[in-house]
Amino acid sequence: MKKYYFYLSLILVLGLSISCKETKKPKLDTKEKVYTVEPKTTTINWIAYKTTGKVPVKGQFTKLNILEANLSAKTSLEALNNLKFSIPVSSLFTKDTIRDKKLKNFFFGTMVDTQNITGTIHIKNETSGTVDIAMNGITQSLPITFVNSDQMVTLEAVMDLDNWQAQAALTALNKVCEALHTGEDGISKTWSEVKIEVATYLKYE
Repeated sequence: MKKYYFYLSLILVLGLSISCKETKKPKLDTKEKVYTVEPKTTTINWIAYKTTGKVPVKGQFTKLNILEANLSAKTSLEALNNLKFSIPVSSLFTKDTIRDKKLKNFFFGTMVDTQNITGTIHIKNETSGTVDIAMNGITQSLPITFVNSDQMVTLEAVMDLDNWQAQAALTALNKVCEALHTGEDGISKTWSEVKIEVATYLKYE
């Protein structure tokens, strides 16, 4: 009988000790996903115009540097808001090496401090904002519109280069491209208007 009580007590003690042990729970990943702008999935296209008939000349910048960004953005627009960036002028590309050289040497080469075009994006609402563009030693606010589709955002803007006092640069470019920028009316013209089209696929992780 004593043995019976001994074994019964032993079973109860073991049962209690097992039940009191903490059950290990799998660790949950509590880190929230955030949106970030990825230069490799961002394209910067531009359209300039020549002749009085306003013939488009298309090109792009193939490199983008992010200088400052929101690293805890919960939305794509938060990731873009107050984003500071730099675009090396050397990354200009138009699929025409002669044209590229003229643009770099005579257009940007006539300006001051234009190794890079820098800017800061400011989001106002779901479809519009501004970007402070620094070029030719001048910073001006450029209105932008955009379409936001979660990770994919497309932005558009129209620059008037006169706002960056680029008249001398346009004159220098038009002179070296005079024949190519002359239309059927015999007038050579390089427009100060440039359309900007940017598409960026943001990282979400």
